[in-house]
Amino acid sequence: MQLVKIILMSERAFLFFVGAIILSALYFSIDLVIFGLCLWLLFEGMTNIRLTAVTQKIRHKKLETGLTQFKRKLRFSFDASRAWRLSVSLILGGSFLLLQVYQVEVLWFVPWFMGFAIMGAGASGMCPMLLFLRWVGFR
Repeated sequence: MQLVKIILMSERAFLFFVGAIILSALYFSIDLVIFGLCLWLLFEGMTNIRLTAVTQKIRHKKLETGLTQFKRKLRFSFDASRAWRLSVSLILGGSFLLLQVYQVEVLWFVPWFMGFAIMGAGASGMCPMLLFLRWVGFR
């Protein structure tokens, strides 16, 4: 039964694992993992083929997101989790690229902050960025 829960990934577990991957890659200085994660999140955001949805469809089970949500007036028909994936991939990838390639040392804290914030959002179930995107009007 525990294997099924591991294979089925909720959005909350996904956030925790993404944050853990970011922090691990930063700690061990594995730059390709950060760039690969940014490309993966960019792909998921552009195509809406999400790992969480695919694993749930394969197992024919539906899991709740596990994240705090509230109802607001929808202004855009674009999903908030897609917008989150796009913004994270662009901010993380852009800051990491500026840091590693162009040695803009002022940005060293951005990837670390994002890693801790995303992992904390997965642990607590409350992602401020997703709440903000829903408040703005994303679906």
